[in-house]
Amino acid sequence: MERRYVSIWFHHLKTDWFTRQDPSLTDQPLVLCSPSHGRLMITATNRIAETLGIFIGTTVADARAIHPGLTVMDDLPGLSSRLLHRIAGWCLLFSPVVNIDGEDGLLMDATGCSHLWEGEYSFVSAIMQRLKNKGYESNAAIADTIGAAWAVARFGGKSFIVEPGRQLQALQELPAAALRIEPQVTERLLKLGLRQIGNFISMPGASLRRRFGPEIITRIGQALGCESETIEPLIPPVPYQERLPCLEPISTLTGIQIGLNLLLEQICHRLHQEQMGLRKAVFKCYRTDGKTETTEIGTSWPSANIQHLYKLFEIKLDTITPGPGIELFILEAPTIETLTPSQEQLWETANGLQDHRLTELIDRLAGRIGMNQINRYLPDEHYWPERSMKRAESLQEIPTISWRTDKPRPLQLLPSPERIEVMAPIPDYPPMLFRYKGKSHRIVKADGPERIEQEWWIQQGEHRDYYNVEDEEAGRYWLFREGHYSGDKSPHWFIHGFFS
Repeated sequence: MERRYVSIWFHHLKTDWFTRQDPSLTDQPLVLCSPSHGRLMITATNRIAETLGIFIGTTVADARAIHPGLTVMDDLPGLSSRLLHRIAGWCLLFSPVVNIDGEDGLLMDATGCSHLWEGEYSFVSAIMQRLKNKGYESNAAIADTIGAAWAVARFGGKSFIVEPGRQLQALQELPAAALRIEPQVTERLLKLGLRQIGNFISMPGASLRRRFGPEIITRIGQALGCESETIEPLIPPVPYQERLPCLEPISTLTGIQIGLNLLLEQICHRLHQEQMGLRKAVFKCYRTDGKTETTEIGTSWPSANIQHLYKLFEIKLDTITPGPGIELFILEAPTIETLTPSQEQLWETANGLQDHRLTELIDRLAGRIGMNQINRYLPDEHYWPERSMKRAESLQEIPTISWRTDKPRPLQLLPSPERIEVMAPIPDYPPMLFRYKGKSHRIVKADGPERIEQEWWIQQGEHRDYYNVEDEEAGRYWLFREGHYSGDKSPHWFIHGFFS
């Protein structure tokens, strides 16, 4: 497929923004200024000011001499960049690859995009019209090369479509400045009478390089397509992405559901073909007022099951506010993994963690309470009980060791042992009574000790002697003594878990 690029040029970007903030400025000559070497210099103008002969680079004093009623406002540092970043994000409606071009333009890779608007004329017209509706005056052009699109957008007049392969014809009558060359080179060309690109574009490259430097050769090559030039996207596109523009703004939940289902069918069909499954999906709704509604889901297992993924999104669709209407739906899968055939088949018998019903249940619960609330634990290679387990990264993670089952362990283990007060008859005997959180527990049954040594590679604390005890109320606890009785020194006792 031949590449097609769009260049958008904003005539009066910053003054248009000021006019949007204060509509009373619409019919007034407006300029922005900033101090330079002790003088106020004009940095931006609107169209009315230009018709009066006031241009960028004029001093405010001279401009007021031309038109005393001129409206002068302070320029805002970094305003152009902020506006272009914001507009570039909105232009994702038309193409996934958009970037900023200087201080007054945008570049867009429109390859394969115009058919969604029934042709390039409607595509470019829609861009300019929607920008106009937002208050920004602009010109745009589409061509095979960035250079040709840039030239025609700024110097091509009313014609904004360069037919494929006709860059040379489109550039012939344009001024030399349309090649994006340095102003000094443009002045030298004008002094030699080479006002239009057609006057010198067919000259031998060696002559042009010798007289005007290598830049002009590069720019001619880029404009004609002899040298490659690409757009680095401002927002890197997600490899797995599907787009659905709307002929009319969507403002109902039913319309959103239909759009989501169509996008899921498209992206899951592609994932199936490539034997991939998504672990995360993001659904974006671009509203006509420039706002974007976003919702996302995650799965515990790679999935390309349309019904399952739709159910995960369905829980969150009520949070989407369509406002004045949604004009574009985008579904992205930023996180994907290999999907084996066994992961998507319907098993007739249970398969433990491999059962698709379990993974789908986890996904639906995570959609309601959050994935961080659902944990799976595996045994870890540590002696001390509070370190003997770790959180699994996924359902697929395989334990490296087996759970210890030769000794009884409590159903509830405290994250860290807690100090208790005890009465013990003699060393190495279980306590007769212990006090925990202000309550006394008289022990009627006890078993132990089970010694657990400190870990030699950590060397933290003494050994522990654990006891399983039961109090008079049939409560069962896991207690331990840290270290030995030695002379006048009494070891500390701790409670570490509950058996029931």
